[in-house]
Amino acid sequence: MQGVLLTGGVVAAAISSGQSYPTKPIRFIVPQAAGGSTDILSRTVGQKLSEAFGQPVVMDNRPGANGIVGTEMVAKAPADGYTLVAGGTSTVAINSSLYSKIPYDPIKDFTPVVNLAYSTSVLVVHPSVAAKTIADVIAMAKAKPGELRYASAGNGSSPHLSAEVFKMMAGVNVVHVPYKGSTPGVIATVSGETSMMFTGVASALAHIKAGRLRALSVNGPKRSPALPEIPTAGSSGLPGFEVDFWIGMLAPAGTPGAVVTKLNTEVNRILAQEDIKTRFVALGTDIIGGSVQSFADQIKSDVARWGKAIKASGAKAD
Repeated sequence: MQGVLLTGGVVAAAISSGQSYPTKPIRFIVPQAAGGSTDILSRTVGQKLSEAFGQPVVMDNRPGANGIVGTEMVAKAPADGYTLVAGGTSTVAINSSLYSKIPYDPIKDFTPVVNLAYSTSVLVVHPSVAAKTIADVIAMAKAKPGELRYASAGNGSSPHLSAEVFKMMAGVNVVHVPYKGSTPGVIATVSGETSMMFTGVASALAHIKAGRLRALSVNGPKRSPALPEIPTAGSSGLPGFEVDFWIGMLAPAGTPGAVVTKLNTEVNRILAQEDIKTRFVALGTDIIGGSVQSFADQIKSDVARWGKAIKASGAKAD
């Protein structure tokens, strides 16, 4: 009887914590520098959460080590719902295979809350490059191995690994030129210092619209709402090539289920608002939302998918 009463008390406490949450400011860590698409999307959702909850949502940019620094902080934070992280494909699904050792387990150390959005990568080239499709790039690379140079946001970054998967699937040799971030890599391609780059739509969109870069393919299962005229890689020369990236909200493992449910419900309500939809599309992203379980399944699937790709490419960051 005592055990039953104890269990009931624990359940009652959990329900109560969900109903009263939050009673103080929430810290939302973004493990990237300010100004990028992850930061902008997270701030947009954070502001709406603050309005809904009547508590400040304090944005905290903690870049470093390909997102490991800020992500580790949340893995080791108290599991009370007051420290969250903007996790992404790179920090959650890629790093565990890219590095020989990282200070967190992407599955065991976090509680998925909700997947916010995904952005497909886009293949862009300098206007001087004659290619008009991804098939043209493959043909050029096969005709002159090692002549095309591609920019990335650094060793182990999403743009780097996207290109490595491309090389593996297309059977070509293009030369990697790493930069310190997506913006310097895009600028290098705009200037003609490099021939091409696989980067997030948001990073290159303004340059594409201005004609400073030519977009050849979006590399996801469907066209991007921000670039509806650009075909997918699968339909224009490289079937099966999909390197899209998600941004989601995670909490430390062990965060009470009632708190996670409350966050998930509120964020899904926010993502359904028309101004949020407009904002996300303008950044070249598609809203995802959905259940905690669907996000957990996505993480497990991507850890396995990217692990396989990284092993095949031989890419390592340490």
